Amino acid sequence: MLQTIQLAHLPPELILHVALFRDLQNAAFLREQLIAGNAKYEYAFIDASMIVSTTHLYAAAFRAINDYLQGRLKSRNVHSEIVFALSPNNNIAESFRKFGITDKTRDLVAIKVATSPQITADIVEIHLDVAVQGRGLPFDDDSLATVRDLGKIRKAYKLPAPPSKEKRPDSAKELLNGDSDGDAGGNREMKEVEIAVLGAMALRGAS
Repeated sequence: MLQTIQLAHLPPELILHVALFRDLQNAAFLREQLIAGNAKYEYAFIDASMIVSTTHLYAAAFRAINDYLQGRLKSRNVHSEIVFALSPNNNIAESFRKFGITDKTRDLVAIKVATSPQITADIVEIHLDVAVQGRGLPFDDDSLATVRDLGKIRKAYKLPAPPSKEKRPDSAKELLNGDSDGDAGGNREMKEVEIAVLGAMALRGAS
């Protein structure tokens, strides 16, 4: 279920090929290929549980590609830079541990930036179908909602815990309007976390 995405304000040829996988079975193998510098596995392999939304990931990709174009990469390549761009601090090794693939990763986002005309959607999709042992899902906010871990994300970005339901002033209003408290509260929390995460990433970028 590979998706091709063109980010605004970037050269049109630098498109993203993005895929989301659940129930990953070969995380250790994929990580080994990254560590070995195997060019066939030059992707941004990201633990999907650490991604709040598509906007969260697109912001990291935009920052990394922009730095690639300006010759400002701080890591090995534009793909590792995407992982680093998710971090709220400048510790590259820590960003890989928190946001990149680990041996225990069960849900994975794979990103390939088309840095050459030879990197096409067909080629990337064929390679991922062989290389990644997992169940493909559409890369969208609905799918990410099934895999993200807001507790881990809050910890990584040093965000405070959400208020209890009793302290939410609008929970009763949502119920009166026919919204389920769980659905409305969960969506509100996601948006709050997304805003805080994007702010933390932007502050690191400004430092």
